[in-house]
Amino acid sequence: MEKGYLDDSDFRKAKIKSKIAWTIAILFACVQVALTLTPFFFMIINSFRKQFDMLQQGVFHLPDPWYFKNYVDVVTHGFFSYFFNSVIVVAVSLVLMLAISSFAAYPLARMKFKLNPYIYALIVAMMSVPMHVTLIPIFKLTQTFGLYDSLWSLIGPYVAFALPMSVFILTAFMKTIPKEIEESAEIDGCNRYQNFFKMILPLSKSGLSTLAIYNGVSMWNEFAFANTLIITPAKKTLPLALGQFKGEHSLDIPIILAVLTLSVLPMITLFIIFQDKLVKGMMAGAVKG
Repeated sequence: MEKGYLDDSDFRKAKIKSKIAWTIAILFACVQVALTLTPFFFMIINSFRKQFDMLQQGVFHLPDPWYFKNYVDVVTHGFFSYFFNSVIVVAVSLVLMLAISSFAAYPLARMKFKLNPYIYALIVAMMSVPMHVTLIPIFKLTQTFGLYDSLWSLIGPYVAFALPMSVFILTAFMKTIPKEIEESAEIDGCNRYQNFFKMILPLSKSGLSTLAIYNGVSMWNEFAFANTLIITPAKKTLPLALGQFKGEHSLDIPIILAVLTLSVLPMITLFIIFQDKLVKGMMAGAVKG
């Protein structure tokens, strides 16, 4: 038999090994899906129960009857006020974060100057700073600048702590874009600014989308800064609403689960809509890098 060819027995063995490997992979995937969906299933079905039905019916049985008043109570008790506050904070923070990180990543990825490696190293080092260590200094700063108890007091910390990771990832992403694209554009008369806005930025959409989803989820669920810097009920965000509902309905678990369900649905919806961009961004960074 010529070297490099498999006989029938070797082919059958390879096929059996492949089937075993795929079976194991599918089993692990099913276990992962079950572990992921079980808490979500528990949260949804129990949000449609009355206060003490969980004790009488069991937590994984379907509600009998389905009780929708929990959601009515949540919506009528100011849920949308908290929701829109979170939307404003996250939207403004993401726009500022993406703009600043892209402006910072481009020169670090494309321009050669003496301080380039030192600035890049400093940005990477900032990723190791614990977020909650800065609570007291930021609290003092917001009071000094008159931003305390306003939504702007949250936007600053959210952007600042998202920047190091974003600049790090976006710099690596922009380095993978071929320089020949910029050189061709320069021959056609594009200057550095036109190159950035017309060539590099559009080609970085996958990376920017990945950063927006990754940081958006963190900002949406952030509690420590929101709890420290906001005291007026009308300005509180969704994570604080969860704490308030828990305090008012500490024994009514179903209504708390209803708040949790409404809180996670926007992020799940956005992830379903933009999951292709997230996967493309992660794959592009992995393959090109």
